[in-house]
Amino acid sequence: MDRMKGKVCVVTGGARGIGRGIVETFAREGALRVWALDMNEAELAALERDIPCVKGEVVNVADGAAVEAFVAKAKAEYGRIDVLVNNAGITRDALIQKMTESDWDAVINVNLKGPFLCARAVVPHMIRGGGGVILNASSVVGLYGNFGQTSYVASKAGVIGMTRVWARELGRHGIRVNAVAPGFIGTEMVRQMPGKVLDTMVSKTPLGRLGRPEEIGNAYVWLASEAASYVTGAVISVDGGVVTGT
Repeated sequence: MDRMKGKVCVVTGGARGIGRGIVETFAREGALRVWALDMNEAELAALERDIPCVKGEVVNVADGAAVEAFVAKAKAEYGRIDVLVNNAGITRDALIQKMTESDWDAVINVNLKGPFLCARAVVPHMIRGGGGVILNASSVVGLYGNFGQTSYVASKAGVIGMTRVWARELGRHGIRVNAVAPGFIGTEMVRQMPGKVLDTMVSKTPLGRLGRPEEIGNAYVWLASEAASYVTGAVISVDGGVVTGT
């Protein structure tokens, strides 16, 4: 299929895990260019070698000047950015009484400030171009909470709030804004967790397995495509029916 044919896309946190799954799916669906932003230069180089339409760029999404410089560079290549996926995210998990201020700041800066800075940089170009799509990575824990993840949950709940605000603000400019809330996904990092932890994840998932990165990528492709042309302000859970708890 060619649901992304001719599209210029930007995926933050695109070098590995869910981000790489999104990049690969966009490329497979015919994207003209997929910019993969990440801090891991080696992983980006490997991605470029593997997928011809991908171009990697080392960008700290929490640095406003760096984001603005990248957007100017990306726009100079083809004159537009059609799709922005705010996927970059980190965790610094701890119980609230043990969570440090520096760990809180790190998570909020990447997971919440990052999407704000990227959207702020891209939106003027999308408006001038007549429209576009912004897709934000939330999480099932942003909807339901999770033990020991105060900062991560706060950031992912905040992403949902920003998604709904931007959908209201930008719809009149032809820009759709939605969020995806993944459940437990079998990325390389997750699969390195202790077996007991993985078993717990699976036990809380009615479909009885971890999700695959490409399954999250498929959700993003659908939301970015014309098939979802009347969808904005939505939060799409891709979680196997996960039930969270302590």
